[in-house]
Amino acid sequence: MLYEIAKPVVMGVVRLLWNPTISGTEHIPPQGPVILASNHLAYSDTVFLPGQVRRSVNFLGKSDIFTGRTLHARAAGAVMRGLHVMPVDRSGGSASRGAIDAGLAVLARGEVLGIYPEGTRSPDGRLYRGRTGVARFALASGAPVIPVAMRGAHEAQQGRRYLPRRHPRIHAVLGPAVDVSAVAARCEGADEATLLREVTEAVMEAIQALSGQERVDEYASVVKQRLREESRHGTHGGDDAGAGHRTLGGTS
Repeated sequence: MLYEIAKPVVMGVVRLLWNPTISGTEHIPPQGPVILASNHLAYSDTVFLPGQVRRSVNFLGKSDIFTGRTLHARAAGAVMRGLHVMPVDRSGGSASRGAIDAGLAVLARGEVLGIYPEGTRSPDGRLYRGRTGVARFALASGAPVIPVAMRGAHEAQQGRRYLPRRHPRIHAVLGPAVDVSAVAARCEGADEATLLREVTEAVMEAIQALSGQERVDEYASVVKQRLREESRHGTHGGDDAGAGHRTLGGTS
């Protein structure tokens, strides 16, 4: 209920201040389950993307957002739930199973599931290795996967904690559904891990084709942890925040 009330109000303010744009929404089916798989450049992605999509979008969000004990944190958690952001424990094991179950429940209701395959925001604007949750959702539900590229969000948000700058303008680009069935057919006889990775790679390639980002064959969360450790110990990884990465030519 809060989602339906808040969406037009929030987007009225967003359009006035930032005037984001979107293209390719015709690729989203008007009904039935669908997965929006997007790159993740800034906090604002979770507002600017679903706010411009006609259908309601349910996003998976890290559980830390919902566990604060202060009044401010509790209020923020309540608002996030009202805006269809679902808490997900990313510690692995049974917690990961819970995240999968939550996402599959959204798709089973014929709704839209939003997911960031990278698992966390890019530390430097590049496109990092995708985690296989998006493949699990697609294969288990049969829902189409629509690739999404957020453009300009990293530059607009850079150096700011929450609110992005008004320039450059943030633009969301949606592409045609990834042909998951074709990938599955190509991987017939392969083990589950190989199938999940191949589907995930197909999704990440589709996102890159829309975003034009440089690809990095490393998880963004690993890079962030390394950067935190380097900062803590006063060391530096060189000019390239992803030093040591292998850039892919050809993915929380």
